[in-house]
This record gives sequence, structure tokens and C-alpha cells, in this order.
Amino acid sequence: MIDRAQILELVPHQGGMCLWDEVQAWSPAEITLRAFNHRDAAHPLRSDGQLRAIHLCEYGAQAMAVHGGLRARERSGAVTPGVLVALRDVQLHVDRIDTLPGPLQASAQVLVEAEGSQQYEFRIHHGGQLLAEGRAAVMLQLP
Repeated sequence: MIDRAQILELVPHQGGMCLWDEVQAWSPAEITLRAFNHRDAAHPLRSDGQLRAIHLCEYGAQAMAVHGGLRARERSGAVTPGVLVALRDVQLHVDRIDTLPGPLQASAQVLVEAEGSQQYEFRIHHGGQLLAEGRAAVMLQLP
């Protein structure tokens, strides 16, 4: 298992904006992660005391970032930062997530990649219930 301290070394998101707490498993094609912070009253994405399901898109995008960081580390290369440029076919199956008692679990799979871009599919669950799913595209900031 890869813990939060190691995740913080892989992604530009720091402090409370790093949304994932642990990597449960990963391969070059996919990753599975867990987060426990969605109930935190100090969560940086909360508004009006709630954490809405739309923020699961950021969880999905950060799953991609963690995966990219792990892949770069495995290749002994530098992590290439990226910019989220598109979300497609996003389906939210709940209104909010701050009331869910257990951890969030995400899976993300690489669908397409080129030298300067990647597209992933993501799914986020809680206790076996699908909360959100969709695809996200990232443009990599190449040197």
C-alpha cells in the first residue's frame, strides 16, 4: 500500500487539496485509491457546510495525477504536470458525499495516451454503491 505521505511526493496537490489518502493497488494501466477526508468539516471544497457530488470529478482527476506520478517514478522520470481540459459522460448518482460514513474508493483506467495528453475513465464508490463515473482528459505540460 502507498500512503498519503508518498502520494504527496507524487502530485502537485498539497495539504487539504491532496484528496487521496492511500493507493490500494496499481499497474501501468489502472489504479485503485481510498480517501477518508470527505467528512472533514475543514475540507477545502466544502461550501455551505456541504461537500457536493460534483467534487467527485476532482477526486477522479487527482486519481489520474497519482497514477501518472507512480508511472513516472517507476520509469525513474520526472512527474509531468497536467491540466484538466475536459470531462465527458460524467454521471453523478448522489447529491452530496459529506454524510457518507465510510471511505471513498476510486478506480481509474488509462483509455488513451499520446505524448502530450491522456484520457482516463474513473469510477468512485462508497460501500459498494457507485457515486460517480466519467472520463477525463488531461493535457500534459511537456518541457
